[in-house]
Amino acid sequence: MRFNLYLGVGLALLAVTMACQSPESRSRKEISTLRVHLEVRPEPTGQTETVTLFREDPVSLTIEKSPFLTEVHVASAKVVDAFGVPAIQIQLDRSGTWLLEQYTTAYRGRRMVIFSQFGERPDQARWLAAPLIKQRIGDGFLVFTPDASREEAERIVRGLNNLAAQRKKRDF
Repeated sequence: MRFNLYLGVGLALLAVTMACQSPESRSRKEISTLRVHLEVRPEPTGQTETVTLFREDPVSLTIEKSPFLTEVHVASAKVVDAFGVPAIQIQLDRSGTWLLEQYTTAYRGRRMVIFSQFGERPDQARWLAAPLIKQRIGDGFLVFTPDASREEAERIVRGLNNLAAQRKKRDF
């Protein structure tokens, strides 16, 4: 009986605390993932999978299951305008810059297939883009137009920047 009382009081305090948080403080806690996979040929070894991109006009691509870049490599992110359409610009850290340069040099003509989880609902986890590798990218900037609204792109960017800020605090 006493345990139930403590549990009830604890849950009530948690509910009050969550209700009192401002939208700004909640947005500072948002996190997003970023996974960049390489397009490959299907293999029976189990190291590849087929994914579907683009909600309006779906396309299937086969990718390596393991991403070569993740949110761990993100130094900062921002939403930029690309011909009136929101695009996401990712600035990578040193190791991410090196990986991006290596992959874009070695795999010209293939696609980088980009996934993000930017909320808790199922529709907030999806394959965002599949830019074609046309040239070596050596400056550490990855820019792509996501299959997302401006608000979703801003949420993805905010979550990536929150994670980058957390890592900077931890590293110092």
